Amino acid sequence: MEVDTLLENKLIVFQIDGREYAISVQMVGSIERLIPITRVPSTPSYIKGVINLRGVVTPVIDLKQRFHQEPTEFTNQTRIIIVHLNELTIGIIVEAANDVVDINKEQIEAPPETIDSKEVVYIDGVIRHDKRLLVLLDLEKVLQEQQMLEPKGEGLVK
Repeated sequence: MEVDTLLENKLIVFQIDGREYAISVQMVGSIERLIPITRVPSTPSYIKGVINLRGVVTPVIDLKQRFHQEPTEFTNQTRIIIVHLNELTIGIIVEAANDVVDINKEQIEAPPETIDSKEVVYIDGVIRHDKRLLVLLDLEKVLQEQQMLEPKGEGLVK
């Protein structure tokens, strides 16, 4: 999602691997505690499976594992953020969902060119907020990559 399309200047802040990330509150349907996840065969390891959330079967991915190859260690703080993007609804596992912040578009800076990380392609920008540095994710790129949506030729999410 382009930064300019953020109609509302509120972001949900969450943690992955000790870093703070943010997404537009407009994309978020809910933030849930962990519930049982049913594994789906023949999918990449970061696609944890599906959950039954109030009667709706929703795929779930582990963002830490997607970015860093290591799965999230589940704690009492672990959450599943249910996001809606176009016609896609998906749960993303995060280590903690911290808070909601208000920002101005002027606070969003381009990611530093020195970032040498697999996740740089998923970053829309960085935000200095108080004494924090938040990484603004482009969930469209994270969630709609062809390899994720159609693992091993079988579409998990359409």
